[in-house]
Parts: sequence; C-alpha cells; structure tokens
Amino acid sequence: MSTDHTKTAILTAAEKLYAERSFGEVSLRDIVAAANVNLAAINYHFGSKDELLAELFLSRATSLNRERFAELKAAEEAGGGRADVEAILRALAGPPIRWCRGADRQRSAAARFMTRASVETVPPIRKIVERDITHLRRFADALRRALPDRDEVDVYWGLHFALAMIRQTITDSDRLKKLSGDLCDLDDVDDIIERIVQTAGYALMGKPAVRKERPKASAAGAQRS
Repeated sequence: MSTDHTKTAILTAAEKLYAERSFGEVSLRDIVAAANVNLAAINYHFGSKDELLAELFLSRATSLNRERFAELKAAEEAGGGRADVEAILRALAGPPIRWCRGADRQRSAAARFMTRASVETVPPIRKIVERDITHLRRFADALRRALPDRDEVDVYWGLHFALAMIRQTITDSDRLKKLSGDLCDLDDVDDIIERIVQTAGYALMGKPAVRKERPKASAAGAQRS
C-alpha cells in the first residue's frame, strides 16, 4: 500500500469507527485493525490519536466551509457585491444541515462523525473550533455589508445565535421530535434550513429589544448585604 493510500485508509477507518462509537471508546488498536495497517503507520502519518482526530475533523470542516464559501460567493455576485441577509444565512446554515440531516445523509459516516464532533467537546477538536474563526469572519463581514445601519454588536450576536440554532438542530433533534410528538419533520432539510434562516433573519433585521438598565444597589444597601 502506498503512503497516500495508507493515510487515506487510516482516516477512513477512523471516521467509520468514530461514527459508531464515542471518541474515548475508539482505541488506536481498533483503528489499526480496521485500516489493516500497523501502529507505526499511524505514528508516522499523525504522531498520536489526538493528531489523527484533529486532522480528520479539520479535513471535514474544510470541505464543509468550502461549500459555505461557494454559496456565499454566489449570493454576493447575485447581489452585485452585497448579498442580502437571508442569502448569507442560507449559505451559513445550508451546508451543515444538508450534511448532517435528512434520511440519506445522516446515515453516512461523515455525517455521523461531524455530528459526534459537535456533541463531544474533546480537546483536539475544541482547540480547532476555538482557534479557527476565519470562515466566521467572512460571514460577519458579509452581514455587516448587508446591514450597514445595524449596530456591529447586534450583527455578531445574530451570527452567534444563528450558529447556535444550527448546532442545536444537528445535535439535539431527537428531543425536538419527542417534544413535538413527531410534528417537526427532521428529515425535511429544506424546511429546517428555511426555519433557521427566517428566525435568524428576523433577529438580525427586526427592531432590537430595548435593554433596561439594571438598578444599581445603593452604598447603604450594599453594606447591609
């Protein structure tokens, strides 16, 4: 087996195992056996189990963000350099929802791996998520261009809440099905995307809530407490 094929075999085997079992339950021995390689091959290509997991996640995340950027670019070109808010949100939410939801895609190893990566906050993946925000800056910039009169802080909060809706929909859909008595169709991917887009869009474009100042405790009151 060539060097490239060996590395691919390791990544493929690891993804399939991680799709079925938690990250902590899968050992290097399991991956070695599934990939039909020796332990030295993993050490040579990755150095450790954490590095293997990190590279696998980064590879999938890169592919996902490539789809996001392609949709965002198309939306910006259609808008003469400035996409509208809903198109930006659709580019943000569409690819991950299509990857991880729907009767066909959610059975794939890639979808189950990425879903697990959203649930299990293991250090190798958490470091990547916390460090790599370049793709999010592109969406924040696009939203600021689309909403020039909107407070910049509101734009960042709106993007944050949109990301939270995407993640929650991917990771906790079973609870929604039980809560709604199966009224919410988690296999209708287009409907899910539009619901996220409409809700996040309203939050970004609607009138911001008036925040009331909290009363400050008096010095006497502070001393009594």
